[in-house]
Amino acid sequence: MVDAALSLAVTAIELIDLRAHRGAHPRFGVLDVVPFTPVGHATMGDAIAAREHTIERLGALGVPCFRYGPLPDGTVRSLPEVRRAAFKGLDPDRGSADPSPRVGACAVGARGPLVAWNVWLQGATLAATSAIARSIRSDAVRALGFEVAGATQVSCNLLEPTRVTPKDVYLLVEQRLADGAHVVRCELVGLVGDDVLDATPESWWERLDLSVDRTVGTSAARIGLALG
Repeated sequence: MVDAALSLAVTAIELIDLRAHRGAHPRFGVLDVVPFTPVGHATMGDAIAAREHTIERLGALGVPCFRYGPLPDGTVRSLPEVRRAAFKGLDPDRGSADPSPRVGACAVGARGPLVAWNVWLQGATLAATSAIARSIRSDAVRALGFEVAGATQVSCNLLEPTRVTPKDVYLLVEQRLADGAHVVRCELVGLVGDDVLDATPESWWERLDLSVDRTVGTSAARIGLALG
């Protein structure tokens, strides 16, 4: 699985030119972030091994690679720390010492499961949306405000999604909306852990863009993976 993903990554490196890319979300490379997360019988040690294999392969191609998550010296480095410090006192762990104008750099991580999830707003300015994002940040929620396609978006990574669930974040955002602004929709990016559905009332699933069909367990079953 890791080698198959690396083949796709190499194709992306060959075909995409970062200099011609336009987008609102922070990024510093064509690949930008490659996270490994243990599921089922897999352990964090397995995720770390996959990370190390990946940075060796990408580094050999000259891509500057930064580790995040548990580090060999026993400390832990977060993805925001990499974004803040890359090439500004923090050197790549593998690959070129300088970012490629075309390819950029890559953060390769080992981490626990998170939920990438967005709340789309109408009638809120970018400044107001960014202020909402700042106000809901915590040790369990990372959030940024963006303007996309004529609307604004509170873009979230939920680091402890069974403690601070998508429903909790939805309510926090809704409480902070000014008159005339409203939530248009929610957007799940990728998959969600089965335990997140268990922690969320089923009556809220459709509103939050959650469903059984988009859980890690269901997706693994479809491709024949035994998660245990």
